[in-house]
Amino acid sequence: MAETAVATKKVKLIITRQDAPNSGSYTEEFEVPYRPNMNVISALMEIQRNPKKADGNDTAPVCWESNCLEEVCGACSMVINGKPRQACSALVDKLEQPIRLQPMSTFPVVRDLVINRERMFNALKRVKAWIPIDGTYDLGPGPRMAETKRQWAYELSKCMTCGVCLESCPNVNDRNSFIGPAAISQVRLFNAHPTGEMNKEERLETLMEDGGIEGCGNSQNCVRSCPKGIPLTTSIAAINKDTTKHLFKQWLGM
Repeated sequence: MAETAVATKKVKLIITRQDAPNSGSYTEEFEVPYRPNMNVISALMEIQRNPKKADGNDTAPVCWESNCLEEVCGACSMVINGKPRQACSALVDKLEQPIRLQPMSTFPVVRDLVINRERMFNALKRVKAWIPIDGTYDLGPGPRMAETKRQWAYELSKCMTCGVCLESCPNVNDRNSFIGPAAISQVRLFNAHPTGEMNKEERLETLMEDGGIEGCGNSQNCVRSCPKGIPLTTSIAAINKDTTKHLFKQWLGM
């Protein structure tokens, strides 16, 4: 009896769709067979296998992005029931139905649930979120980090560029150039590295430009929404302190 009930159970979804970057959006309703422990990606795969709307009419398969399916790559970010999160870790059994799927509004839509996160990657380029090295030959083991510093730096390194913190931040939108919490936190990470510290002042000066750290309104939405639990507001406070000290040093000619 229980197996029969599971076999006939349906998962209802309302998906916001968009055929092209410059076209208008619309919604379509779907019903897919329920399976225990399925996530949102599983439901989207069912629609891909049998692209029919809830009324039985054919439609184009829904487009979305995914890769690792274990909340590491950050590719499957979307708005699920009004909350930006990862589709791979969003379990159907824990979601209110109908499940409403929308693309994140902070980024341009490519098609359906696929977005262009170029704004976020450009922000990381601006702050040089990498450790520069001299050539590709073996440079030896390099300097060691203190264990206490390594532990909190590891927490910052969990960032998977999913874009959820930017979607949650009211200061990241198409009306300003705020660089966003992810890039600021990465500045703290790479400035803590013994080699990355050589470019510390350059990164800080980037954050002192228009669209830098001054654009943060301290809403703290970013830290509440981060799927990896990264202490983003702590990083913003630390970098705010560092940029202030750097500014005073410039004034004093130090």
